[in-house]
Amino acid sequence: MPLLVDLAGRTFAVQLTGSEPPTAVPGGLILPPGRVAVLHGLGDALFYRHGQNSWSPCGWRRLSEEPLRIASPQRRLTADDTIWDDPSRHHSSAVAALQGDDGQVLLLGSLGLGTPRLSADADTLAGWCEEDGAFWFVAYGTEEEVFARYAEQLAARLGSSDRRAGNVWCTWYAYYEGITEDVLTKDIAELAELPFDVVQIDDGWQQAVGDWEPNAKFPSGLRVLTDRIAAAGMRSGLWIAPFIVLPTSAVAREHPDFVLRDADGAPVVAGNNWGTGYWALDLTHPGVQEHLAALIRRVVHEWGFSYLKLDFINAGAAPGVRRTGVGREQAYREALALIREAAGPDVYLLGSGGLLLPSLGLIDGLRSGPDVAPLWTNYASDDPSDAMASNAVVNTLHRLWHAPLLEVDPDVVYFRSRLNLLTEAQMAWLQDLSAICGFKAVSDPPSWLSPGELERLTSYLVAQTAVVREGRYRFTLDGRTVDFGAALQRGQQYPIT
Repeated sequence: MPLLVDLAGRTFAVQLTGSEPPTAVPGGLILPPGRVAVLHGLGDALFYRHGQNSWSPCGWRRLSEEPLRIASPQRRLTADDTIWDDPSRHHSSAVAALQGDDGQVLLLGSLGLGTPRLSADADTLAGWCEEDGAFWFVAYGTEEEVFARYAEQLAARLGSSDRRAGNVWCTWYAYYEGITEDVLTKDIAELAELPFDVVQIDDGWQQAVGDWEPNAKFPSGLRVLTDRIAAAGMRSGLWIAPFIVLPTSAVAREHPDFVLRDADGAPVVAGNNWGTGYWALDLTHPGVQEHLAALIRRVVHEWGFSYLKLDFINAGAAPGVRRTGVGREQAYREALALIREAAGPDVYLLGSGGLLLPSLGLIDGLRSGPDVAPLWTNYASDDPSDAMASNAVVNTLHRLWHAPLLEVDPDVVYFRSRLNLLTEAQMAWLQDLSAICGFKAVSDPPSWLSPGELERLTSYLVAQTAVVREGRYRFTLDGRTVDFGAALQRGQQYPIT
């Protein structure tokens, strides 16, 4: 029989499979583990979808509209959880919400691990877990209030971080995999004259994904570069994808038992990149754990990196048969805990492709959307997880509520005119959103910038912007109104200027 509960003066019928009674907490109720269904009575409400990992689409859609999802199975393998995709019903990961015509929001969110999933239709908002054991939080009120109270519950149960990255310069959006020691050495000398705190080397330095030693483009090794970066007054950052290997990597060939496998014994393909499917590691395997710990100790304590960008880490929670039988989100969290212990408490850990709940308390920042790109949209793709500036803006706006838990990384902003199809208005939107997040990252080499562009970059990096949020998409920055609403209109090629 449904249980009637009062949330902010409104009565809802709730069906529980757990036997414990609801417990009142500030702003809402704690519900017991098990399946939860709330008869919402909000009609054709707006549904908030939270993506499974950093690249998964996130946003609001009306219940009468098609669900927000990644249509391509190949892309979904990389950028969402294929197990729980639903082409016909609105679905979400970790948390979901409904907004009625009066603007009030009903939120239901998991408070633990177990691959929590949610769905909604015209009558019911439901939540369940692949492995039961986590409590639920339900609340009703303004959007700001319910998400803030949910974040407080998550921080209390799973942890949070208030560490800040500072101003970051990374190699990726200028050089991609073509980065070399010589090019970076030149850039370091020029970056020393600018207010950057971190120089981060991205993909392209390693022998192979899975074989984390410098390739022939870095003949002097990486310690030489971290010493140069330190001498220039900055900290060193490094990109690694510790939870995956390419099938052709030495690790995959020499340690086939390290690879996560499915019920038939085949390697689990966790996604697609570098022109192939990549394999997930079984993070519960003792040999994999030793491999991860040795990698992090080498990168941090021997090579001197104090900022690590951990990419493609959603692969750690890919479905598969794990050696210990532990749940996939628990395996992911335990591996992040191992990395944190090996790195030490002072190393900044940024997750990309990360899952929110099992990352909390262990990493310091989380990518909020797919990669940006020096173009607003791509005429050849309508994939909401594809690399383009508009997708990055949309997903970041809908993940700003993460901010009390860890830094929200909206990805880089652009100042260059070289190799850039963004308009001035679009670049300004990226810059404003980065200021709202408080996470400023750039990939423009100083030598690519005109004197005016260099001046604007410097002013941006040193600015301490006063941010006031006035609505879901409306802000004032130092008294200047910024409204991102136009950018979220589907089918719009460019934002209104």
